Amino acid sequence: MPKSPDPLLNRLLAALPDAERKRWLPDLEPIDLPLGQVLYESGRTLSHVYFPTTAIVSLLYVMENGASAEIAVVGNEGIVGISLFMGGESTPSRAVVQSAGRGFRLKAELMKEEFNRAGAVLHLLLRYTQALITQMAQTAVCNRHHSLDQQLCRWLLLSLDRLRGSELVMTQELIANMLGVRREGVTEGALKLQHAGLIRYARGHITVLDRKGLERRTCECYAVVKSEYDRLLPTTTAI
Repeated sequence: MPKSPDPLLNRLLAALPDAERKRWLPDLEPIDLPLGQVLYESGRTLSHVYFPTTAIVSLLYVMENGASAEIAVVGNEGIVGISLFMGGESTPSRAVVQSAGRGFRLKAELMKEEFNRAGAVLHLLLRYTQALITQMAQTAVCNRHHSLDQQLCRWLLLSLDRLRGSELVMTQELIANMLGVRREGVTEGALKLQHAGLIRYARGHITVLDRKGLERRTCECYAVVKSEYDRLLPTTTAI
């Protein structure tokens, strides 16, 4: 039987004051998050919020014709399901596991109770929400004004920040859906980065070989998003 994930691997759970974390622990359910699993669909009422530890979840906006594009990624820095405690109950986006791993989930009613207690939990979640909104806004600007090459670099770097290693397991189709482009465009962009010696790409496995090179090649959008997360979210456990 696989070892249960450590809640402290999620930065939000690690940042909870001791009293709140002890109160949450009995209700945090460890779960597997396999590649491609849909955590919630557009318009559906959320039953849980999710705290990834080793998985990455993509938030996608889905059009009426089924086309989709990624608006944000969530990993060990955050929580999936902010609409639950922001009062909306549901959201027009879809949440899909883009990199398999593990995490925790918490029932909706318990999350709302914790948020409504105000205090440290409320302020932490609001700061996280501000960082997530920044990522969504920057993604929209990036998709409109920057090349696919730059977008792919941004996406790889944001994903790397949410992983412990340097390898992503992704299908071309999933990457294309994330970026809202054709599969051929993803292949071309990935091959460019491979020829430049920045990544190794084969059969859905992307291994980053030169992170600094990706940072030089991407647009300013990655730095803007990373800076905002670093500014708003604690990097160590709260005392």
